[in-house]
Amino acid sequence: MTESSIPPKHNFIEDTQGLALGVFLCGVSVHILTHVGLITGQTAGLAVIISYLTGWSFGAVFFVINIPFYALAYFRLGPMFTIKSLISVTAISAVTAFLPYGWQMGTITPWLAAVIAGCATGVGLIAMFRHNGSLGGFGVLALIIQDTTGFRAGYFQLLIDAALFGFAFFILPFHLVIWSLLGAVIVNLTIAVNHRPDRYVAR
Repeated sequence: MTESSIPPKHNFIEDTQGLALGVFLCGVSVHILTHVGLITGQTAGLAVIISYLTGWSFGAVFFVINIPFYALAYFRLGPMFTIKSLISVTAISAVTAFLPYGWQMGTITPWLAAVIAGCATGVGLIAMFRHNGSLGGFGVLALIIQDTTGFRAGYFQLLIDAALFGFAFFILPFHLVIWSLLGAVIVNLTIAVNHRPDRYVAR
């Protein structure tokens, strides 16, 4: 790659906007899913399940679950990625806590909630990936695997989701898990098709 072909780095304002957009869209997704009793995939999905089972807030559970992944992110993806991910996880914990105060949702069918949430999360995560951030957790592993082996991050996350939803069948109504699975498929296919480092390089 020649010097003239190297994409310019994102500046601070661009990174802030991209990460804020990603956090907000993912927060909206969680708000929609939990309103109808659905779950999502990855670390957020695990946090939602624990929240349903214990009554603890999603934001607090999600933040705590991500703590062990920060060390992995620091050594494999660098301090800047880790800092951005820490800020993003903290921000989405706050967004999901405050959204209900300004957005009292009405009736929405589970299948439509799954589609809307899946699209919002997929676009939100891509925005974060392209600005060198993530929501931590399994997303960190997905990016490391994609960078080192070429195996798409979306496909890896789809495998993680398969295990998570397999467990969900034992604790949630069957139809809710099926619609939740639809949302997770939309998320991961969106990432697999649209997050292509060979076509777009974020620095």
